Amino acid sequence: MTPLFAELPAEVSIYEVSPRDGLQNESAYVTTDGKRRLVEALVAAGLRRVEISSFVSPRWIPQLADAEELARSLERPDGVTFSALVPNAKGLGRARAAGLREVAVFLSSSETHNKKNIAKTIDETLAVYREVTAEAAREGMRVRAYVSTVWGCPYEGHVDPRRALAITRALLEMGCYQVSISDTIGVGTPRQTRDIVELFLAEFPASQLALHLHDTRGTALANIVVGLELGIRDFDSSVAGVGGCPYAPGAAGNVASEDLVYMLHGMGVKTGVDLPRLVTAGKVAAALLHRTLPGKVHQAGVESLKA
Repeated sequence: MTPLFAELPAEVSIYEVSPRDGLQNESAYVTTDGKRRLVEALVAAGLRRVEISSFVSPRWIPQLADAEELARSLERPDGVTFSALVPNAKGLGRARAAGLREVAVFLSSSETHNKKNIAKTIDETLAVYREVTAEAAREGMRVRAYVSTVWGCPYEGHVDPRRALAITRALLEMGCYQVSISDTIGVGTPRQTRDIVELFLAEFPASQLALHLHDTRGTALANIVVGLELGIRDFDSSVAGVGGCPYAPGAAGNVASEDLVYMLHGMGVKTGVDLPRLVTAGKVAAALLHRTLPGKVHQAGVESLKA
């Protein structure tokens, strides 16, 4: 029998989504200056991949209406990649004009969730993204992708993961460099996660996959451990656990970045992140939102245990 944790990696990459995936679901509007301070605190903590906003219509997500202003206000340190969500070629053009060199596209493996979230069928959405990825390639930009509701849908319930597999195949074939498969409503359990990840790894190399796991039922870290053991090396997280999904009622935020880093460092896996500074970034987010956020390390702190 293989020992637990026998095949852990030396290091992993964390893709921070709180400025976009976190703030988009907040009722309170955070000013551009506040968002900039949050992004700067995340970079100061050592995060090197940060999704800063979304270039969708302000009618859909008014909290992120200042995407251009925010992107133009940020310094771009060496080794740091800022990205933003785009829904179509117009959004790509806005992101490019604001100075970004990487964008992300998004769709669901559930037709119902996709129509509520994007107002298109899955096939219609893929057709739009073929245009986006082709234009991005011409401009020398990189494109990442999300596939939502892989573990389950708030409207359809169970979703056959082979639907997400086919969508992921299409996204990679059109030029996306990585696809983040998402438990949007946080229903996943470790055995289910093993089945899904093994299905994907049978067709795609681990470097082309990431996990985006919401912590609605407290199982995100357990599911991440399964992903680690199977070879996944890229994980999305949100500082202090801020966020949710506007079109997934009851969904909590993505796994808290501090909780993820605390666990990984305790297992001997490097992240390049300074945990105390990351906790400080979580405090910045809490101050901007005027409330305590759900992350466990955010609330408990990181004091070392005394012998």
